[in-house]
Amino acid sequence: MVLAEERQLEIWWSQYKKTQDSDAREQLVLAYLYLVKYVAGRMAVGLASTVDYDDLVSYGIFGLLDAIEKYDQSRGVKFESYASTRVRGAMLDGLRAADWVPRSVRRKARHLSQTMAQLESKLGRPAEDEEVQKVMGISPDEYAQLLQDVAAGTLLSLDEPWLDGGPDGEKLRLADMVADDSHEDPASSVAREAVLEVLAEAIDMLPERERMVITLYYYEELTLKEIGKILDVSESRISQLHTKALSRLRGKLASREVGLAG
Repeated sequence: MVLAEERQLEIWWSQYKKTQDSDAREQLVLAYLYLVKYVAGRMAVGLASTVDYDDLVSYGIFGLLDAIEKYDQSRGVKFESYASTRVRGAMLDGLRAADWVPRSVRRKARHLSQTMAQLESKLGRPAEDEEVQKVMGISPDEYAQLLQDVAAGTLLSLDEPWLDGGPDGEKLRLADMVADDSHEDPASSVAREAVLEVLAEAIDMLPERERMVITLYYYEELTLKEIGKILDVSESRISQLHTKALSRLRGKLASREVGLAG
């Protein structure tokens, strides 16, 4: 059964790439729709309740269409890996276009990241919650509320455009940077390596639990709920750790002048 399905996919790919057959493209979209739903499900976990899951799927379908159009089998990259990046990027672009994160939340996110970066530069280690609260002049309850408010916005941090030089002229995202792109421009490769070096160092400096959350979420692709079960804490606690980790990374990278675009 699996071999038959794979063979059918090969036939549709061949038909579409040779003739741009619309029926073959439709079949490919239907075959890979599960990818869009999977990415939407993971992303929806950390977003505000006002963001509709169906909207994410709609944005993602545009990314899937783009992936089908631009996919080059000769590069030896699995379509699922290539398409997941495009689908996620399309969802993020759709969210940004809708400007779903209020300006007040953006300001809070920047303030939190800057405070953490300044403290950690001064202390030479990750800042403790109490130290951040003291500098910001807020109570533990206010700090918890701040993390909750900022959570949705920081979800996008690691997927923000970073620098020019993608294979089709678009800005590179971190997800693109970890992909093996054999036709990359040498200058772009140098820039990518520089960013990844700074990012790896910043992740290594995270507190252990925050580093584990980043690893399990972005590299193992587990949900916050699944990570909570592994660490034996609530999903809301994992969301807090995730928010703090991304705030630290954003502040660290900005202080190194590897700032996020936009």
